Amino acid sequence: MHGRVEEARALIAAARQVVVLTGSGISAESGIPTFRGAGGLWKGMRVEDFATPEGFNRRPLEVWNWYTRRRAELEDSRPNSGHVALAEMQRHVEARGGSFVLATQNIDGLHQVAGSTGVLELHGTLRTARCQACPRRQPMPAQPADALPPCPDCGAPLRPDVVWFGEALPEDVLIAATDAASRCDVFVSVGTSAVVYPAAGLVEWALSAGAKAVEVNLEPTPISRLVDVPLHGKAGEILPQLVPEPSQ
Repeated sequence: MHGRVEEARALIAAARQVVVLTGSGISAESGIPTFRGAGGLWKGMRVEDFATPEGFNRRPLEVWNWYTRRRAELEDSRPNSGHVALAEMQRHVEARGGSFVLATQNIDGLHQVAGSTGVLELHGTLRTARCQACPRRQPMPAQPADALPPCPDCGAPLRPDVVWFGEALPEDVLIAATDAASRCDVFVSVGTSAVVYPAAGLVEWALSAGAKAVEVNLEPTPISRLVDVPLHGKAGEILPQLVPEPSQ
């Protein structure tokens, strides 16, 4: 493992353009449950009821309040050493004139709390609500409601600002992530199962453009055999070791 860590850090230190994709695995170390797997948020629940437009249309207040509870849980969550390491990595790359793009499938906003900037939130965010009829966005409340809140601008219903199953990812965010992946020298995949598309396709874009790829994940994934440096273990333990030294 030590040799592979050194190899990955050297790749990042030499790269002009770095792209990182993170999934729920990195936030699990901050106590935020993943949606899938043992103990996941979907255990014992029908995804169709709480994570689709149809489920929201059938029971809007119940779904709204489910997300306000998820938002409340963020109040007690803090970035872990993995989040912090990525913010440090960004500062290092940009300080030497390079480009660093962090795209995430997570909706918890912990990357921004840790200090990362320009984060591309592929699946939206729990921290805001959006209007269903106009561009209005506002903070997502952490308290349940007695009635679905209306938009202050147009009166249409608000909804959680997340991407549900059956919905397209935000076009501008996906274009920015795909463009960055197709131009990067090094692509780092962190804590993601690499099975949820189109986000999972970003590493394929990077590899097809000739980038080197690093994977940080607890378990092997479908991309483990494709990447140049697979690193299996906790993101909070591995990522701090990948941040280049100031002199690099």
